[in-house]
Parts: sequence; C-alpha cells; structure tokens
Amino acid sequence: MTAPSPTPSIDTLERRFSDFATLGEALDFAATGKRGLNFHDMRGNLARSYPFSEMRSDALEMAYRLIAHGIQPTDRIALVAETGPDFAALFFGCIYAGAWPVPLPLPTSFGGKESYIDQLKVQLQSSDPKILFFPEELSEMAGEAAAQCSVEGIGWTSFADRIALKCELPVQHTDATCYLQYSSGSTRFPHGVAVTHKALLNNLSAHAHGMQLEATDRCVSWLPWYHDMGLVGCFLSVVANQVSTDYMKTEDFARRPLAWLDMISRADGSVISYSPTFGYDICARRISSQTHVSERFQLGHWRLAGNGADMIRPDVMQGFVDAFGEAGFNARAFLPSYGLAEATLAVSIMPPGEGIRVELVEESELTGMPGAPDRPKRYRAIVNCGKAVKDMTIEVRDENGAILPDRAIGKVWCTGPSLMEGYFRDPEATAACMKDGWLDTGDMGYLSDGYIYVVGRAKDMIIINGKNHWPQDIEWAVEQLPGFKSGDIAAFAITNGGEETPAVLVQCRTSDEDERTKLREQIRDKVRSVTGMNCVVELVPPRTLPRTSSGKLSRTKARNLYLSGEIQPYAVAA
Repeated sequence: MTAPSPTPSIDTLERRFSDFATLGEALDFAATGKRGLNFHDMRGNLARSYPFSEMRSDALEMAYRLIAHGIQPTDRIALVAETGPDFAALFFGCIYAGAWPVPLPLPTSFGGKESYIDQLKVQLQSSDPKILFFPEELSEMAGEAAAQCSVEGIGWTSFADRIALKCELPVQHTDATCYLQYSSGSTRFPHGVAVTHKALLNNLSAHAHGMQLEATDRCVSWLPWYHDMGLVGCFLSVVANQVSTDYMKTEDFARRPLAWLDMISRADGSVISYSPTFGYDICARRISSQTHVSERFQLGHWRLAGNGADMIRPDVMQGFVDAFGEAGFNARAFLPSYGLAEATLAVSIMPPGEGIRVELVEESELTGMPGAPDRPKRYRAIVNCGKAVKDMTIEVRDENGAILPDRAIGKVWCTGPSLMEGYFRDPEATAACMKDGWLDTGDMGYLSDGYIYVVGRAKDMIIINGKNHWPQDIEWAVEQLPGFKSGDIAAFAITNGGEETPAVLVQCRTSDEDERTKLREQIRDKVRSVTGMNCVVELVPPRTLPRTSSGKLSRTKARNLYLSGEIQPYAVAA
C-alpha cells in the first residue's frame, strides 16, 4: 500500500485572507487549490492526507444526508470533536445545510464514564440540538448522554454510509449564526458563545494579518477542536486562509509530547504552531541534559511559536529556548497573544519577530492591596501580549467605566466586528459582559504604547494548563460530601511552587485531628475526580469565609485574606 503524501505548503492558488461572506464560501475557494489537512498517528507519522477539495466533497454529501434526515437551518447539531476527517466533514456539512455545529469535548483520562456523560448532558441541555454525532468507539457513553436528553444519537461512520441524494442547499447569510462554542470549563454553568459567519471571518482575517501569513507557511497542531484556540485558530483559520496543516490528536500529544516537535522538524516550508505555556514546559522537561536535541529535531524553520490560552510564564519560555536552542529554535519565534471565545478568538497578537517581552510590576499594584511596610517588595514579570488585531479596539477601564491612562491597571474591554452575538439563550449573562457594543473580558491588565499586558482575571475563573475551571464546579463537588453545604467552600487559584494551583478553603466543624485528615483526603479525591487536578486543601473554622453585602460568598476577598495570613487554616497534624 502506497504511503500517503502530505498536501503541499506552497500552492499556485493566490491566497485570500478570509475575505469571504460565509465559512462555506471560504471552503469553496480553498477547495480549488491543492492544500489541505493532514492527520498523523501518535508517533507523528502521516496517516491520512485530506485535501480541501476532498473535504468539501465529503461535507456536501454530509449536508445532503442531514437535509434528507430532516435538519433545517438554525437547528443545532452537536459533534464530539475528535480530531479527524469525520468531524471536519460533518462540521462543514452542518454549515452547508444551514445548521449550527456545536463542538463538544472528548472524554478525559479522569472522572470516568459517569463524569463524561454528565458533562455532555449539561451542554446538550444548554444547546438543545437535534442530533449528537460521535465516533463509534464512544457510542456507549455519548449515546447514553443523548438518550437521557431525548436527543438522537448517531455514530458518524454509520451516518456516512447512508446514501447522499443531491438536493438544493439553503442560502448562507453572512450575519447568520455560524456555530456555538462552549468554554472548556463549566460543567454546571455552560455558556454557548454564538458566533456569526461575519464575526468569524473578520477574526480569521485579523489573525492572518496579525501573523503576517507567508506563502510558505504551514501549520502544525495538537490542540483539541472543542477549544477556541484549536477550533478557530488551527482548524477554521487554516481553511479560510488556505494553509496546509499537520495534526496529531491531543491524547497522542499527552502520551508523546515530543512527537509534536518531530512533526515540526519534518514539515516543509515555514511552520506556525501554537500551544499554551504548559505544552512548551512538558517538552522541555522531557529532554534530559544528555540528549543531543540537534540530532533529533530541526526547529530553525519554526517561524511562529504561538503562546495563548493561559497566563504566559517567561521562565517556562526561557526553559524551552535553553532545551531546544541547539536544534535551531529561535526565541524571537515566540508569538504571545491574547484572546477569548467571546471575541471569536484573537484580541491581540505580538508583532512577529518581537518574541517574549516582559515588564516587572510590583505585586501591590497587581492586587490593589498595599504591601506591609516591613516586607520587601515583590515583583511579578508580566508578559506583553501584543497589539490589538485588525479592526479590534482595546481599552482599560476602572470600576466606574472611565478609561484609564497608560500603565494603569484596570478591567480590559474590547470592541470590534468579531464579538459574539451573545451567549445562546442567556440574555442575562450576555448583558452582564456586553455594553454598548463593548465586551468586558473579565480580565485585568494595562496598556503601554499600544501593547496590552494582561495581569490576571477579574472573574473567578481558574485556568490550569490552558483549561478553564469554574470555582462553582469545585465547590459543588465538595458540597456532595457528607457534612458540607453551599457556602462552606471557596475555590480560587494560587501560585504554589511557581505553578498555578487551585486552592479550596473549607469550613470545618470537627475538632478531631483524625477526622480532619480524612476530610482533606476526601476533598482532594473529590476535586481530582471532577477536574483532574490536584489542589491545596485548607480547613478553616466555621463562619470564616467572607461574604458580600448581599450575602454571597466573596472568593476574591477569601483569596486575599488567605494570602495575607488573615485567614488561618487549622494546622495539619504531624
């Protein structure tokens, strides 16, 4: 059997930077060239090449099958987002049929069957789809979630076997919703971001201009297609900007992270590849001091090494340079960026070639709390996240909405044509973050000479290894243990040994040391089962956790009191 050949990096087709009215029109154009998608196995070897022309043909057949099945424009179609040609064809099949694809996550290595079913059920209930499509190997779990939500569940291989009778396709409109994107974090409080064709293509164009896309560029990615950086940045963008792309599955990266760098080494042309900070960290840690990296990797053609999805740590980036500089990696390839699903994806991108730039900011400026006069000053290195992308405007405002001057820390707001329509069927949540065409990102930062520096999250979101975790989910998990109730638990992120870690403060009513030890272990196990994370557990006296004037738990205040030492946990028995 002849080995597949990858789609070329260079094409005679004159590239267009996402200047299309709809996503379907973007694929129609990309299909006239020779570029496409390429899927690799866990060792980074090419398993399947998938030219855009073939993907378009498959997508049209999927659209015909969907319409024959009774799917109407604006119907939601949930898709378990496994990286591969089946999902790609179904996603664009939904687009051609006028339906809204809703990418949903794959199961993780933690939590087990019931946890995954529960996660799917919540997002199915929120998006209210007609069908849930899934790979056959997930039919038991995904099928059970669909059945419990009265949603039709179909394996995509069996659906692809159906006869595709050609029919008239609905007209696509640029102002119509294109897809729903769920954040990675919430299992109890989902927010489906509704993105129009117009907003998507504007952001993809801004993405291409911000990266200064070149004729020889090729993308390499292991990012999951149910997160905005993977879905929008490394799947939809490469279609709308006609970029050949090499993929490995996220679970394969987790098992063999250095295979990602093997794929980059073998790729022809100049490479664009993104990762959250933890991806670079894992690769650097896998290399021992005895390894001759230059014999295995060739990274001199890695033009843009994107950073995003979590707080960028300059020490980790330096560790990657130290580990792979011998293989030709250039530190100036680093491309910090800032974005969020509510803005479709990109809000700011560092101009290519400027690399990682940091500023030292005194910690009291970051927290808004003056430090004790008898303590030495502490500084944190804040990474420059670049300039606003094309058509996007960024402002930093105070709590009253007044625009702040350069280098003053406040709330980050943005506006532009790529903002979401709103959260699907959640006008209250939409109104809470959007005002007069502006989006409150929920992040804190400051501007300096047109560059945005993001210093932290105003919201309570906990982001670990590029994944969002809602503190409500952690608190809710602990509440399921006997003896606890709502309001007994506060969850937030702290820095522990240089790493961001969730901390859980739990009001404890027992004075028995053995019981407290058991409780700490039970809480750690419960949080790990729900989130997959290890956490710091602190037991505190009853009525310790602070509340707002309306009686709600104040996580921000609880965190500040804990870090300042004003909340004193019970001592751990020796």
